[in-house]
Amino acid sequence: MADIGQTLIERRTDLIQALLQHIQISLLSLVIAMLIAIPLAIAVTNHQKLAEFFLQIAGVLQTIPSLALLGLLIPIVGIGNVPATIALVIYAILPIFQNTYLGITNIEPSLKEAAEAFGMSRWQKLFRVELPLAMPEIIAGVRNALVLIIGTATLAALIGAGGLGTFILLGINRNNTALTLIGAISAALLAIVFSWLINVLQRVKLRYSLTALALIVVGSFGYTGYQAYQAAQPTITIAGKLGSEPDILINMYRDLIKQDSPRTKVVLKSNFGQTSFLLNALKSDQIDIYPEFTGTVLEGLVKLPTGQTVPHSAAKTYQLSAKLLQQQANLAYLKPMAYNNTYAIIVTKQFARQYDLKSISDLTKIANKINAGFDLEFSDRQDGYKGLQKTYGLTFKTKTMDPSLRYEAIQRGSVNLIDGYSTDSEIRRYNLVALKDDRQLFPYYQGAPLMRAATAKKYPQVVKSLNKLHGQITDVQMRQMNYEVNVEKKSAATVAKHYLLKHHLLRGQ
Repeated sequence: MADIGQTLIERRTDLIQALLQHIQISLLSLVIAMLIAIPLAIAVTNHQKLAEFFLQIAGVLQTIPSLALLGLLIPIVGIGNVPATIALVIYAILPIFQNTYLGITNIEPSLKEAAEAFGMSRWQKLFRVELPLAMPEIIAGVRNALVLIIGTATLAALIGAGGLGTFILLGINRNNTALTLIGAISAALLAIVFSWLINVLQRVKLRYSLTALALIVVGSFGYTGYQAYQAAQPTITIAGKLGSEPDILINMYRDLIKQDSPRTKVVLKSNFGQTSFLLNALKSDQIDIYPEFTGTVLEGLVKLPTGQTVPHSAAKTYQLSAKLLQQQANLAYLKPMAYNNTYAIIVTKQFARQYDLKSISDLTKIANKINAGFDLEFSDRQDGYKGLQKTYGLTFKTKTMDPSLRYEAIQRGSVNLIDGYSTDSEIRRYNLVALKDDRQLFPYYQGAPLMRAATAKKYPQVVKSLNKLHGQITDVQMRQMNYEVNVEKKSAATVAKHYLLKHHLLRGQ
């Protein structure tokens, strides 16, 4: 409880921002779903077969796994709020449509006949009789949809839409239970509060409910419009992948840019998602800069020329990465830092001593005893498990898991070998061993700012500021900074600024 309280105090501003983002995307999705589902349900109340068809379609859509749905939407509409909102609307349509249809069709026929006997028109009967009588059922559907939306909206953080899911993902990634609990409890409390508010609407007159709905519509779209206006202002938006290291780097980028260009507005989007999400966001002009690694560029972002192999030199790896990014994607890859955050094959010291393991080649003699836990991306990469099979002739039992869970798994003994990165703070924290890559499977992974060529041309001072990190930060220094964030619970902004001040890249303030 003490950790939760301390974390709440330290991150109260972040929590408020995440809460507002979560409310915005949830209410916006709910309003859109209501505007689709309620009129559609009303339109088919006298057409049973058509209503059953729509119910089946809505039911099928709701069975699509949320991650799969987001993955399908990203190539079409990009990342951020748009795909998240579309996915949430799809999930919310079924309960609202179903309850509205059942609420109206289950009204006693005698009441409808009485309305007709009084000479009411179709619209008068709808608004004076059917909707008021069906309102409890409709509100119940809206309440169920909103609870579903708020819970599912935590996944929006995976595609850069923010919300309370950022706390959950960050907590898992950094093995910080307090962050995970804050995100989960906040989402649960938010669902309870809004469920109660909707329940209150159920007991008031229809016109008041419609007024409240109108206010929600205006508020949701108004806030969305304000955000769009803000985003349209001249800014530099810097995003980072999941984890402490990208978070540290983007804070360094911001500090350097703000020092040299005080009037430039810099917006940070930490824990924005996986590599493909950031690349899509960069190409679609949703972000301006993000830190990328040379090895990742050659292994996944560009197509190597026929006959070209990944160089075994840091300088040549960077030069080839920058050249191909410019030629194939019109992206500018600025100068790299010194440290090499390459892949590593990691075991416990006890396991290494037991089988006299010093290099990856030593694993060939105990392949039948290995139970590995790999990140899904690593297991499918040519410089990952596929490379281990090809270069080292290694085939062993593996299971895939979220990157943040690998170290916990090896600590518990669920696996005895994992993939990781050479600068991971957990290697020091858990007293683990990274085996030597004696056949040079893993390429160099030097970090450098990646941006569109047009952005680099438009902001030459930003390029100059970021290039100050060229040749800076050693492996040991990066591992220490990760340790300070992940283990000592210091903020990434504090750790980043301390490094810049210490190495005279930032003037004292």
